[in-house]
Amino acid sequence: MRSKNWKIDAKGIKVFYFLLFTVCFLLLTSYFLLPTYVYALDANKKILDNGLTVLYSEKHNIPIVMVTMIIKAGPLDEPKEQAGLANLTAELLDEGTKNRRSSEISEEVEFIGASLGASTGSDYTTISLSVLKKDVEKGFELFSDIVLNPVFPQEELDRKRELIKGSLKQREEDPSFIADRAFRKEVFGEHPYGRLIEGSVETLSVITGEDIIKFHSKYFIPNNALLSVVGDLTPDELDSLIKKYLDSWKIAEMPERQINPITEEKTKRVVKIEKDVTQANVIIGHLGISRDNPDFYAVSVMNYILGGGGFSSRLMQKIRDDMGLAYNVHSFFAPGKDKGSFQSSVQTKNESANTVIAEILKQVERIREDNVSDTELADAKAYLTGSFPRRLDTNRKIADFLATVEFYNLGLDYSEKYPSFINAVTRDDVLRVAKKYLDPENFILVVVADQKKAGLKY
Repeated sequence: MRSKNWKIDAKGIKVFYFLLFTVCFLLLTSYFLLPTYVYALDANKKILDNGLTVLYSEKHNIPIVMVTMIIKAGPLDEPKEQAGLANLTAELLDEGTKNRRSSEISEEVEFIGASLGASTGSDYTTISLSVLKKDVEKGFELFSDIVLNPVFPQEELDRKRELIKGSLKQREEDPSFIADRAFRKEVFGEHPYGRLIEGSVETLSVITGEDIIKFHSKYFIPNNALLSVVGDLTPDELDSLIKKYLDSWKIAEMPERQINPITEEKTKRVVKIEKDVTQANVIIGHLGISRDNPDFYAVSVMNYILGGGGFSSRLMQKIRDDMGLAYNVHSFFAPGKDKGSFQSSVQTKNESANTVIAEILKQVERIREDNVSDTELADAKAYLTGSFPRRLDTNRKIADFLATVEFYNLGLDYSEKYPSFINAVTRDDVLRVAKKYLDPENFILVVVADQKKAGLKY
C-alpha cells in the first residue's frame, strides 16, 4: 500500500514541477517580448567654432563608425527653372574632387570595405559614411574630401544627367509614379514639394556646372550643416578626426532661405489620366501638416487607426477584408519643414474604382464624426510606442535619427519623450485632429486607369 502511495506522490510531483516550469517559461518569455516603451539615447551635442553642430553617441558593441551629415539645402532652395539642382549636386559629390578622380574615390572606398554616398530629400541633403574602426582615418579623409573639395567634372555631370533623365523616362511606364507626380503637382502647385526631387528632363537640361558650383559654395558651409557620429569612437578620437579633416571648413554667411508659400485652396479637383491598365491607381488627399505641428502625435494615432495600421486599420479591414476590392490600401501624412500632404492610396480593378473611392471617403467621414473605440486607441498607442525602438536598433539608424531630430529641432531627449507624447493622446484628441486635418469634401483625386472601364462618377 505504501508503495502504491509513493508512486502516486512521485507522479504528482513530476506534474507539479512540469506545470511550474511551464508557467515560469511563459512568464519569462512574455517579459522579454514586452515592447520597450522608453528608449534613452546616450548622445551629446556641441557646436564648433565654425558653426558646425556635432552630435555624438559612443557605442563600442561593434567596431564600426557611422557618420551622417545633413546639409540644410534641398529642393526648397533651388529655382523652379533649375529643379533637380540640389539632387544633381549631391549625386556628383563623390564623382571627383580636387584630390581624387571619380574612379579613385570608388576604389579607395571599396578597398576598405566602406560605404560613402549622398542623397537629397524634400528638405535637406544627406551625406553618409559607414566604415570599420580600423579604417576610420581613411573614411573621414574620403568623407571630408567629397564634402569640402568636389569639382563636379563636366563629363561626370553629363553622364549623371543622362542617367537621371533615362530613369525619369523609364518611370513614365509606371502608373503609380504617374499618379504620385500628378497628385504632388495638384496639391502643392508651384511650391517645391510639388516637383520631383530629381527635377524634369527639361530643367535638368539647363543646369550647368557653374550652377552646381555656386549651389555648393552657397549652401555647403559648416554653419549650415549637422554632423552625427555613432559608433566605436571615444570623444577624444572624434575630436581629433574633426580637427584633422574638417578644421579647414570655414564659417560663411548663412544663405537666406527662399520663401515658398503654399496656396491653401479649399476645392475639389479630379485628375483622370488614361492608361491601358487592368488596375486603377487611385490617390485621394490634400494638404497635411508640418513636422513641427504640435498635433503631430495625435495625427499619428488617428492615421494609424484610419489607414496607417496595416491589416488593423479601418481602410484595410473594410476594403480588403470585407469587400475584397484591393490587396493593399493605406493612408499617411507626409510632414516636412513646410506643410506636407495627406493621402490615401489604393490599386483596384478599373470597374471597382468608384466603389473604393466612395468607401475611402466614407471612412474619412466616419473618423471625423465619432470617437474611435478604446480598443482602437490602445492598439494604436501600443504599436506606435512598441515599434519605436526598431527605429534605433542599429548604429546607422541612430546616426540618421540624431541628425533628423536635430534638423527638426525635436531635442536630444526626443527618444525618451516620444512614448509619453503618444500615450497622452485621447479619443477626443483623435476626433479633434480628424475634424481639423481631414476633409472629405475638398480633396485632390487622381485616377490613372482605363477610364472607359472605370467610368468615374467624380
